[in-house]
Amino acid sequence: MHRIFGGGPTIYKEGGSEERGENARLQAFIGAIAIGDLVKSTLGPKGMDKILQPMPGQGGSRANATVTNDGATILKSIWIDNPAAKILVDIS
Repeated sequence: MHRIFGGGPTIYKEGGSEERGENARLQAFIGAIAIGDLVKSTLGPKGMDKILQPMPGQGGSRANATVTNDGATILKSIWIDNPAAKILVDIS
């Protein structure tokens, strides 16, 4: 029989956790603000370019830096651990 209230099986990966209520809302808000701040300076007619440099060990010995002002390219090239921010990157 399915248990509706508490005591159910855990479905998290090792080290995973669950956020509820105010904490979950605050984390989603922080993720959205961080993503907005990251690409804000690339927008508009005076938008600035960003230099994307690969992390050491990625791309071999001939890894090249990329210059872009495309927000989607910037967001897809960074590592994000906030679930709400990941959703924003996926829809960009």
